Amino acid sequence: MSQPDTSLIADTEILLAQPRGFCAGVDRAIEIVERAIQLHGAPIYVRHEIVHNAYVVDDLREKGAIFIEQLDEVPSGSTVIFSAHGVSKAVRADAEARGLRVYDATCPLVTKVHVEVAKMRDEGLDIVMIGHKGHPEVEGTMGQAAEGMYLVEDAADVEALKLRDPERVAFVTQTTLSVDDAAEIITALKARFPAIREPKKQDICYATQNRQDAVKFMAPQCDMVIVVGSPNSSNSNRLREVAEKRGIPAYMVDAPSQIDPQWLVGKRRIGLTAGASAPEALAQEIIRRLHELGVRNVRALEGIEENIAFPLPRGLGAPA
Repeated sequence: MSQPDTSLIADTEILLAQPRGFCAGVDRAIEIVERAIQLHGAPIYVRHEIVHNAYVVDDLREKGAIFIEQLDEVPSGSTVIFSAHGVSKAVRADAEARGLRVYDATCPLVTKVHVEVAKMRDEGLDIVMIGHKGHPEVEGTMGQAAEGMYLVEDAADVEALKLRDPERVAFVTQTTLSVDDAAEIITALKARFPAIREPKKQDICYATQNRQDAVKFMAPQCDMVIVVGSPNSSNSNRLREVAEKRGIPAYMVDAPSQIDPQWLVGKRRIGLTAGASAPEALAQEIIRRLHELGVRNVRALEGIEENIAFPLPRGLGAPA
């Protein structure tokens, strides 16, 4: 890649979204893996990536975590950790049948949705889940019930739905969706099924909402937005989309080397945010790379200060 003329971008300013980066659920999940390694020694097996971020996964792999997709990859009697995205009832039963020691790193806000599903099914309701097919959180939530669950990704899916009883239906959502996209699908569901029940409190998590709101505030002030996050991170992709829907070019990067210097030419303000699974250390590496390319000024925007923390699972004790 050719380097830009730094004189063209010397006055360019980086605006930092607030909040950005790790949420409480991600902090908790990473700490569970690190504490389990301290307590039991390496290797520790983790079903699926603990969170969707290559930087985090590589760091934990170096510390002794082995990431697997199927429990038959875990030796009998070993320790396995369920990722922050949650797992189905079948996976839990499989782990128990294999005699594995399990630590559950499912985000408590995902667990909240699992509890909602159980209660709704106990009431005999069919459940429509709004989410992305194939995402591990969706697979885990859909796997909380043996039947009576339907997945929709957009309004067209809503129109195609065939339910057993349109009068006895409820909906839940994936926690990392676009707030605006989910609202559109919920509107379509309520129009088609007026009796549909909704969660007492929205399922899209506080961190997803806060980070999207921060980008909505930041993007109109920028010529370009950079989102720090991995390609398989749902919440990071949604941040990129939020900026793009406001007509602002947006790029998602997983490493400083992915920044194309030509992006910066002619830009006066560059917005920077990070998905809930992206560490601040990586965001700072991106900022250092932008400095190397000639950007000099950094300004943090005002925003919500998050102070939420979730307790560790029983058996891992207090942090060292």
